[in-house]
Amino acid sequence: MTALTRARVRGEALPPAGSLAARAGGAAPHLAPHLAPDLASDLARAYRRTARRRLLLLGLLGLALALALVVDAATGPAMLPLAEVARALLGLEADPTTRVILFSIRLPMALMALVVGAALGVSGVVMQTILNNPLASCYTLGVSAGAGFGAALAIVAAAAFPWPEAVGVPLLAFLFALSACAAVAGIGRLRGAGAEMLVLAGIALLFLFQALQSLLQYLASPEALAQIVFWLFGSLLKANWQKLGLVTLALALTLPLLLRDAWAFTALRLGEERAAGLGVKVGALRLRAFGIVSVLTAAAVAFTGTIGFIGLVAPHIARLLLGEDQRLLLPGAALCGALLLSAASVASKTLSPGAVFPIGIVTALIGIPFFLWLILSVRRRHW
Repeated sequence: MTALTRARVRGEALPPAGSLAARAGGAAPHLAPHLAPDLASDLARAYRRTARRRLLLLGLLGLALALALVVDAATGPAMLPLAEVARALLGLEADPTTRVILFSIRLPMALMALVVGAALGVSGVVMQTILNNPLASCYTLGVSAGAGFGAALAIVAAAAFPWPEAVGVPLLAFLFALSACAAVAGIGRLRGAGAEMLVLAGIALLFLFQALQSLLQYLASPEALAQIVFWLFGSLLKANWQKLGLVTLALALTLPLLLRDAWAFTALRLGEERAAGLGVKVGALRLRAFGIVSVLTAAAVAFTGTIGFIGLVAPHIARLLLGEDQRLLLPGAALCGALLLSAASVASKTLSPGAVFPIGIVTALIGIPFFLWLILSVRRRHW
């Protein structure tokens, strides 16, 4: 593969075509061989400059995330001093009351916002890549709805099967998220259905699982119904260290697997035929991606409820900042998703003093304007 093709796959900015022709082909033919090494050197320098700039942006996102964590941990019905929170997080001497509130209540919620946002951001960028659709996400394609139905079913069935909440809810959420992904992938294999058919199948599954959720709410006892409704709003209030550990484990196990396929995902952005020509096994890649998205979505949804639009918004913000190179885009989407959900967590605790809004409502208020802008502004040629 030529340097120009590799640069295009990675989403790097190239010099204008006219300047390339002027430098390589516009000169006398006997001078072109002498200009080619200079052109390659210029491209290499441009690539290194772009890579340094994008790595700097990743670092800035990490710093913003650390600041958001401190602010989120300090925010609540009883506002904690930022300096005291920072001292406690750094292991320095701090007020005992602040330490108790921070480590028993606030910090698990703040960290859960980070890992759930990261999981949803990564899931979104993977779905948009493998389906070649800017509006694809685990929420809009029914995967979140499938996981949500599984979690709601576990809540309703808890009376007959007294399993621990930390076991039954994530298990059924994962199984139904996996079934949703398998259904979408199975439809995609019928008669060579393209990405558009996969998106339509996902939308159909979204409505199916929402109807099943409504049926469960109709049949549930008043106590189970209250749990389901609270859970469907999306909330971080039930976060604890055990649940945080499970979601973090899912993210830690799946993100390296996605990064291993980063080159294949980047090549897939050129189109299925070109990716196959570069040696990418598109079918196997898509199947692996669906399985990993199932794990991430189930882990995120099982303990916090349905939180929409993070998986749609975060990938596009990361793409604007970091380009299409998935080696940077995947961690960038994770950081953007974590930052967005952390900001939404702060907003949910400050909109009404003394009360905590369901975080799913806040993310919808943030995501709907962006979703409308995306529909109106995205051009097909960019995808």
